[in-house]
Amino acid sequence: MNNPLDNLLANNRTWASNAIERDPEFFSRLVNQQTPEYLWIGCSDSRVPANEITGLAPGEVFVHRNIANVVVHSDLNCLSVMQFAVDVLKVKHILVVGHYGCGGVQAALQNQRYGLVDNWLRHVQDVRDKFRSQLETVDDERTRINRLCEFNVVEQVLNVSETTVLRDAWARGQQVSVHGWIYGVADGLLTDLNTSVSRDDEALTCYTDAISSLTARI
Repeated sequence: MNNPLDNLLANNRTWASNAIERDPEFFSRLVNQQTPEYLWIGCSDSRVPANEITGLAPGEVFVHRNIANVVVHSDLNCLSVMQFAVDVLKVKHILVVGHYGCGGVQAALQNQRYGLVDNWLRHVQDVRDKFRSQLETVDDERTRINRLCEFNVVEQVLNVSETTVLRDAWARGQQVSVHGWIYGVADGLLTDLNTSVSRDDEALTCYTDAISSLTARI
C-alpha cells in the first residue's frame, strides 16, 4: 500500500541532494549556527512562505505564524518566540507581515463562523470595530477586506512595540526595529506600510501616522 506522503519524502530527498550539490557545506553550516537578523510574524496561510518570498535561505529568518498574523499580549506562544528572537538570537528586525485577501480577516469582517477559531478572530474584529467608520466608506467588499488587512498589520506592529519584550530591549539600548508589511498573493510583491518603530517613544507616533496614511487612501 502506497503511503500518501511518499511524494513529500521524495521531494525532501531531492531538495537535500540539490542543496548539497549547490553548496557542499550548506547543512554543516546550518547545524553549527542560527544567527537570523529577522523575526517574521505572519499569517499561517500556505501561500505566504516567509523564506521564499524574501529570498532568504534557511537559518536567515526566525518565523512565527498564526491565523491573521495577530499579536496578543496574553499569547505565550508568540511572546516566547519574540523573547527568544530578541534576547537570545538578537534579531535586528521584527517583520509583521499580513497579506491581501486574508481569509481570517475576511471572516472577522463578515462575521463568518468557523468554530473555535472564531474566538481568535475576535482580536481582528476589535480592529474592525476600531476602524469601522473608515471601512464603511469603502463600497467594494474585496477592497474593504484588503483595507482591514492593512489596518490589522499596523495594529499588530503597535502591539509588538508595546510588549515587555520590546520595551525591555529598547530600555537596555538594544538595536531592534518593528516593521509592518503586507504581501500580495496575486502579484507576489511585498509592500511596506510605512510603520517602523525603533524606540519605545516612537510607537504611538508611528502608529498614528500610519493610520492617517491608510485612511487618506480610502
